Amino acid sequence: MSAWLELVALEKTYPDGTRAVKGIDFAAAQGEFIVLLGPSGCGKTTTLRMTAGLELPTGGAIRLAGQDVSLQRPSQRDVGFVFQFYALYPHLSVAENLAFPLDCSGVPRAQRDAAVAELAARLELGPLLRRRPRELSGGDQQRVALGRAMIRRPKIWLMDEPLGTLDADRRLAMCEFLRTQQLEARVTTLYVTHDQEEAMRLADRIVVMHDGRIEQVGPPMAVYDEPASLFVAHFVGSPGMNFLDGTIEHAAGAARFVPTGGATPLPLPAALAAVRSGPATLGVRPEFVRLVAPETPGALRGEVVLTEYLGASRCVHVQTACGALVARVEPERTAAAASAVALAFDATHVRLFDPDGGARLQ
Repeated sequence: MSAWLELVALEKTYPDGTRAVKGIDFAAAQGEFIVLLGPSGCGKTTTLRMTAGLELPTGGAIRLAGQDVSLQRPSQRDVGFVFQFYALYPHLSVAENLAFPLDCSGVPRAQRDAAVAELAARLELGPLLRRRPRELSGGDQQRVALGRAMIRRPKIWLMDEPLGTLDADRRLAMCEFLRTQQLEARVTTLYVTHDQEEAMRLADRIVVMHDGRIEQVGPPMAVYDEPASLFVAHFVGSPGMNFLDGTIEHAAGAARFVPTGGATPLPLPAALAAVRSGPATLGVRPEFVRLVAPETPGALRGEVVLTEYLGASRCVHVQTACGALVARVEPERTAAAASAVALAFDATHVRLFDPDGGARLQ
């Protein structure tokens, strides 16, 4: 599938010397839903604004539908943009705000009015169509902003934290609406968020950013199961991956991980037998950490710090000689604070990282 959006060695350096985006490359196919995910200050919103034409890159290129748009004005790019903070026209009603893109495109009045009515019904905005933005709650204003961007089919939809002001139940409903609309319209979408659950729910592919660079690009399952770096392993997941520092040793064709702190060495699966010897950081997701009987061979012993009941599961936080670990267990499983417990890992799900650069070792 050919690329519809291409960012090629894209850079942004501000006059004060701040490098917000440091030469990133990725491409999106037509109809893909791409989520830019990362913490505040990682460069994701700057990337989105450069794609929209609201900021000009200081290096690299932006290609949209086969055309270099790097220096074009926003009005020349045919994009639909949803800002984090509404950006509605205060003197226009909700209906007029929704209709504005169609008015600018010269859509006949009857067709425009039908489109506004249909979209308002799907967004549950029907009773609010005559109101002005100042008469709406923040969540209602954001729904109007979403509707205004999605009422037509531009070359690309660009969305900057569009659900950040919504209540939890409304956010789930809007996630479903966004994805349904996008799948129907097949409009390529670039969506910015710091919420990894939102990213996992919406994306065809996730672009994880950190410090102005791309750490990993891939489908949600690959980003979660096969993180490319320590940063991705920690940032993606709630809670993030557990880490143990230690050393990889080889003997008789097999490999084992020896944790710092004197714990029992952990035999590594055959798939990791070729990983080089030396310092390493072992990572394992909380759902692959089990509470076991104290006499279990190779168990890592510790003391419960706290437990969190999450409905479908329970997270048990344990302090061990090798550091703090979290086990995600069945909701009915209890462990009192300060009680002694033993932990075991599912070795087939451990991941190994370079403790210096943070990259995956296999």
